[in-house]
Amino acid sequence: MERIKKGDVVKVISGNHKGQKGKVLKLLKEKNRIIVEKVNLIKKHSRPSMKNQAGGIVEKEGSIPISNVMLVCPKCDNVTRKAIQILENGKKIRICKKCKENIDK
Repeated sequence: MERIKKGDVVKVISGNHKGQKGKVLKLLKEKNRIIVEKVNLIKKHSRPSMKNQAGGIVEKEGSIPISNVMLVCPKCDNVTRKAIQILENGKKIRICKKCKENIDK
């Protein structure tokens, strides 16, 4: 079971973007990096193409190390660690260590 999944809200705890919150857009497991919405924006120069007729400078999110973020609990809105709870039917869910609420929807 993963610590952070796509769609989770995370807060950056270290680095240049410390304190920013955002939704996880993509996990890069093999590189141990993560792409977070509106965090670590980079400018990329693109040539005109069929998709982008004008070309020019495009702003997009860059990746940051997964160790630099912490999960934000949707119920108590605090950064938290997660715990695994096994239900009666054998399904595993993530719960907040602070408020003991289910993190998974």
